[in-house]
Amino acid sequence: MSLDTLQQAIANSAVAIRAKVEYQPSAGVGTKVFPPTYEGGKYAGEGKRFEASDDGKDRKGSVVGYDRMLLDSVQAQANGMEEALLEAWRQGLISLPVITVDFSGNELLKNLSITSLDAPHRIADALLRDSLLDGVKFRASKVGKSLDNVDARNATALLQYCPTALLLGLWDSTGPKGGMGIKFARALVSEMVAYDVSLGVKTSSRLDPAEIKLAAGPVFQTKDGDWTLNEKEALHEKGKPVKVGKDGKPSETNHGNVTPSISDGGVVFERAEQTVVLSLTALRRLSFPINGAKPDSKVDVAARTLLAALGLCAATLAREQNSDLRSRCLLHATTPAEWKILDEPGEPETSYSLNRLQAIDLFNAALEAAKAVKLPWEENEVTLKPSPQLVELVRRSQNLAAKQTLDTEA
Repeated sequence: MSLDTLQQAIANSAVAIRAKVEYQPSAGVGTKVFPPTYEGGKYAGEGKRFEASDDGKDRKGSVVGYDRMLLDSVQAQANGMEEALLEAWRQGLISLPVITVDFSGNELLKNLSITSLDAPHRIADALLRDSLLDGVKFRASKVGKSLDNVDARNATALLQYCPTALLLGLWDSTGPKGGMGIKFARALVSEMVAYDVSLGVKTSSRLDPAEIKLAAGPVFQTKDGDWTLNEKEALHEKGKPVKVGKDGKPSETNHGNVTPSISDGGVVFERAEQTVVLSLTALRRLSFPINGAKPDSKVDVAARTLLAALGLCAATLAREQNSDLRSRCLLHATTPAEWKILDEPGEPETSYSLNRLQAIDLFNAALEAAKAVKLPWEENEVTLKPSPQLVELVRRSQNLAAKQTLDTEA
């Protein structure tokens, strides 16, 4: 896909640019994978399939499969695209506005560096809001104030400091206007769904090479968070030694065998598909006046084309990492990614390919065209320092997490 092709699609009446890619488990067709779980440990399935009776009729009660099941959500795919862009920026492959909250120098248990590409609400995230730019609260700084009057007809500041917000969505709910803060819907949406899904089972067990037996306990807690077999050394409450866990089993200290068990888990599917849609209609709603001037169609087309190229680049770079969704859910693409511009009905469809280098080149060309019409693009990293209260909140949270881990291990 060339820059000219993308500019024409933006300037004319094309509705969207879409790509579909099919996947199978990397272990082979028909092998089990583990989708994401949600509330109650449930998979996100649609179109329940029930166990059939002997006469072939459905018997309500036992669900054995689904017509469709979510493998990777819109939100997870968006996170993957931002991570891919951030990595390309760190490698110097692309220029990108990045705002970073640097927690270094605060003697935390775990040092943090969080960018506008990591933060859940992007540039409007509370982590940025509660940080300082040159000693000034971020939203009171020049950069932060530029967001106060952003809307669809004046999106220039977001393009300059956080263009991914215009592609992947933003709600400025933590800013000066609270819940009345500006909202931008997603223009770029990606999702991975499995079809014709059968539910599976999973097993769990552990054999202790030291052959520690249940009867070797009980084990007791000590005052320093360790454990002991000696009641006299144990922590006492109400005159009684406190056992580790409920019954003081050695397994509560990660010793001993774990009884083999079997439960629902994992799925087998016929095929999986990733669908990526970039809405050109959504991009056309955005205008980019420069320095308070009236909107200019040439400038608007350049900005919209830049955003479209950034979206295509993000989706292409993320596809390299999309296959490894999570533990025990490693997929591989079985069809190439072909982008189609969805134009007026009756117009012939043309497919375009984009590999990693082509996507980066397309984005860089769109960026040069945007700079040529004087669109602002912050190429220097903006570094914030967390406020003292934010540092203390993180410190306390890390200390609590460390203590909980020690308590669990004990």
